[in-house]
Amino acid sequence: MFWLLFCIFFAACLGAGVTGGLFSPGPWYRALSKPAWTPPDWVFPVVWMVVYTCMAAAGARAAMAPDNGMAMAFWAMQIAFNGLWTPVFFGLQNIRLAMGVIVILWLAVFSAMLALWQVDMIAGLLFVPYLVWVTIAGALNASVWRLNREEAAKAPVQIS
Repeated sequence: MFWLLFCIFFAACLGAGVTGGLFSPGPWYRALSKPAWTPPDWVFPVVWMVVYTCMAAAGARAAMAPDNGMAMAFWAMQIAFNGLWTPVFFGLQNIRLAMGVIVILWLAVFSAMLALWQVDMIAGLLFVPYLVWVTIAGALNASVWRLNREEAAKAPVQIS
């Protein structure tokens, strides 16, 4: 049963991750000023694959635990905001709005981690790398916003 649930949760993670392929960084992102500590491009898919694996394992473990309603609700909420950030940042090219999304994502991940911990300690621990990565992503988003104030102040790109 665990492996079936793991596959379902992993599919949800990959569904959110598909937005990375649909809205790739492209020339707009490459032209932005970024902090010196920005990870190289190859780091992102590697880290996300590890994080998605941990998220799926946490979801599967919690799904099998009793009294898991709150944990499952927060798991669902965080994956929705996870899938939203990339289209906002890279698709709409809206750095400010993406910062708002990542703040909500961070709160959702933190809340999910606490709720998962309540039903299964290992599931809660499996969300720690995710929270660390979203913290780094949030700091990067904030730094890009700070370094590109004029770009961030522009009206969002219209998608036709």
